[in-house]
Amino acid sequence: MRGTHKDLIKEANRIVVKVGTSSLTHDTGKLNIEMIEKICRQLVNIHLSGKEVLLVTSGAVGAGLSKLGYSERPKSIPEKQAAAAVGQGILMHVYEKIFSEYGETVAQLLLTKDDLKNRKRFLNSRNTLLTLLNKRVIPIINENDTVVVEEIKFGDNDTLAALVAGLVNADLLILLTDIDGLYTADPRSNPQAQLISVVPEIDDKITSLAGKTGSKFASGGMITKIEAGKIAINAGIPMIIANSKEDNILNRLVQGEDKGTLFLPRDTNPHSRKKWIGFSSEIEGTLIVDQGCKDALICNGKSLLAKGIKEIKGKFERGSVVNIVDLSGEEFARGIISYSAEEMEKLKGRHSEDFFEILGYKDTDSVIHRDNLIIRY
Repeated sequence: MRGTHKDLIKEANRIVVKVGTSSLTHDTGKLNIEMIEKICRQLVNIHLSGKEVLLVTSGAVGAGLSKLGYSERPKSIPEKQAAAAVGQGILMHVYEKIFSEYGETVAQLLLTKDDLKNRKRFLNSRNTLLTLLNKRVIPIINENDTVVVEEIKFGDNDTLAALVAGLVNADLLILLTDIDGLYTADPRSNPQAQLISVVPEIDDKITSLAGKTGSKFASGGMITKIEAGKIAINAGIPMIIANSKEDNILNRLVQGEDKGTLFLPRDTNPHSRKKWIGFSSEIEGTLIVDQGCKDALICNGKSLLAKGIKEIKGKFERGSVVNIVDLSGEEFARGIISYSAEEMEKLKGRHSEDFFEILGYKDTDSVIHRDNLIIRY
């Protein structure tokens, strides 16, 4: 594969695999049973080798659309929810039937963003998944499209898969799609496009290579996979984008074969709590900081002090999660704040030794302790 990258993949024990709608359905929108069976068979083989596998699946809405007679994905939420209500049962029945033929037990989990942004529900979801894995059950996870609305929507199952990978501290995330990986251009319209084998860092150039959303029955595309990659690599999890239609692709990937596009993780592997802060929690406010403060947080691993804060936005209480942006407006960190927005308006730009004089009390010297802060992207 790619030097030591081969070992990085081969040593992965807990693997999250996401399969997109384009990989699970025909062009008509109907489920591609042969393709689903091939994917299930590969997952069974990986599971029997002693590894833990979790499947994040799309396809419920697509399966329901076909059953309800739609020729393309509708735009209204009630129609999507109706299709999901019909299709989820169809999809899960197919999975349960195929996996049971190989003696595997599966479990269904339907999640919304609310389930992960709330800390207690996040931990409940995590505990459920870890218990299932401990019992050698294969969890099958999908967004709860029957009740989801825009405000609580993950946006796509690529994002959901990355969040699930962080939720269970996975060792590897694999996104299966209908293309071989990330290209220098769209290979379907540009014959000169070249596959990018390794992405060491997701920068503006990499992001610009992602095109628009995918097929008429799907909600994602390469751009959503890049966004999922940002979540995964910042959680210390390598991610691979690969073509589901390539023969035996999952088995070949976990054996370290050089296929698809590998996104290398950052060196750090943050604690599960920090992953929740950085990627699942609800943001209730914003702190704008100067360059010196940004450098101290990113380069020196410091806690956030009030001295470097220039502006406060939003109404939040102590214990809320806020994002931290630089003077250009770019977000680079998130954390749990130790003071309310009202208190922060008084403390911004001041030294910690002044806190007692300003407020009449002082909880902590830092407004966000390093243990409650995570650097993003």
